[in-house]
Amino acid sequence: MKNTSSQKFRLGLFVIIGTALFITGVYLIGQRKEMFKKTFTISAYFQNINGLQRGNNVRYAGIDIGTVKNISMINDSTIRIDMNIDEKISNHIKKNAIATIGSDGLVGNMIVNIVPGKSVSEVIENDDIIESYSKIGTDDILNTLNTSTENAAILTSDLLKITNSITKGKGTIGVLLNDTIMAQDLKQSVTNLKIASRGASNTINELNAIVSSIKTNDNTVLGMILNDSISGEKLKHIVTNLETSSLEIDTLLNNINRIVDDFSSGEGAYKYVVNDTALVNSLKSTLKNIDEGTDKFNQNMEALKHNFLTRRYFKKLERQEKKEAKKGSN
Repeated sequence: MKNTSSQKFRLGLFVIIGTALFITGVYLIGQRKEMFKKTFTISAYFQNINGLQRGNNVRYAGIDIGTVKNISMINDSTIRIDMNIDEKISNHIKKNAIATIGSDGLVGNMIVNIVPGKSVSEVIENDDIIESYSKIGTDDILNTLNTSTENAAILTSDLLKITNSITKGKGTIGVLLNDTIMAQDLKQSVTNLKIASRGASNTINELNAIVSSIKTNDNTVLGMILNDSISGEKLKHIVTNLETSSLEIDTLLNNINRIVDDFSSGEGAYKYVVNDTALVNSLKSTLKNIDEGTDKFNQNMEALKHNFLTRRYFKKLERQEKKEAKKGSN
């Protein structure tokens, strides 16, 4: 009887302890699954959930506020995530909040992070759908790193080829690096450029000094013209007069040309003198006759001076001319 009662006691104690442990486990699991809290549901659409599973945590500003309730495939590029959110936190989440998928640490489970919106908005309600933002996944990062590594390998190979070519003296850079004569010529060219640049700088300084002296010195002609407004006005007046004189000379030349044209094309004596050869020959004959008549007249006058009838008259005229010449000299 004692043995039977002891067995029953032990069995009852085991059942009680087992029941307590079962209730505790169910409570803890319920706490994890938000079974004993008042919750509401919000949703978001993603293109890639990066391994997110049902029951994973939902965080808002780094605080666990719920779990992933359901994951459903809408089409080949859209996935819907339903989330159970603690009702106590509903007043802090606005309708412009943004949902993103991240990891819990470097190698932890995937979680949903809800980021507050930047602008003021209304408080979120049950069954609302919030905006989402898909971050670059680990696979995408690895693919990008793989591509970058391949490109880096190709680039390194090309650089190695270029370096070998330069070392062997191929190409312009290789020649510059290995040809000492060309290096000396290039060095001399750079030196010449420096000298030319220095000479150009000195020339510019001298020109600046000349311009400054012209601006400030009124003793030179150019400085006087630049600085003396009166001389400038006089020079302007002279130029105006020269332009007027040039116009008048041009008019005079036109008139002369017109007169010459009239002489050439007119019916006056000039045309006959220039074009009529008979008249010219007649004039030449007339002039010749006049010369011969003058010569004969002079001979006759000389003969009259020596004729005894008129000799006294001419001597008297000579004496009178001599007297008048003396009076004029006195």
